[in-house]
Amino acid sequence: MDINKAKSRLLDMLLEKSFQYNKDPVFKLVSGKMSNYYVNCKMTTLNAEAMLLIGRIFYEKVKPLGITAIGGLTQGADPIAVATAMTSGAEGKGINAFVVRKVAKEHGLKKLIEGDVHQGDRVVIVDDVITTGQSTIDAIERARNEGLQVVKAVVLVDRQEGGRENIEKIGVPVESVFTISDLMEKYKS
Repeated sequence: MDINKAKSRLLDMLLEKSFQYNKDPVFKLVSGKMSNYYVNCKMTTLNAEAMLLIGRIFYEKVKPLGITAIGGLTQGADPIAVATAMTSGAEGKGINAFVVRKVAKEHGLKKLIEGDVHQGDRVVIVDDVITTGQSTIDAIERARNEGLQVVKAVVLVDRQEGGRENIEKIGVPVESVFTISDLMEKYKS
């Protein structure tokens, strides 16, 4: 699959399924801020066709990093991590997926991180959208507390509102597949 064609199709799908715009700021974000646009990535990331595209795109971004696992804060990261892990498996590379819980289970092993990932593993943290970056930072901190070595964060959409900079302040480089500028440019055309 040509990566540029995959990105072009995925951008089209994000606009069709996930992007909403209003001339007035009517969308309330997690931060409490009001915005003119909203990106509900789950409408795309949980779509069968999009998962194939996401898996290929994210796998191409992480395969040179020598990681053993990919994951992030549930729920935004889950379909991205699983799609990437499946693509890596099809390529014979075996990058595992993991989930970072928002709160530890109150029963069983009371784990914050679920999946075939172990202390010392090199991992990438993923997310669907970053605004302030706090969800991604929470996932990074929990992964580090479990002894994982976080080498990078990769996000589907960067809203370009300081999230990238906030994540990089804690020593993790960030790469995005798309920015809000990409979506707005395509939306306007």
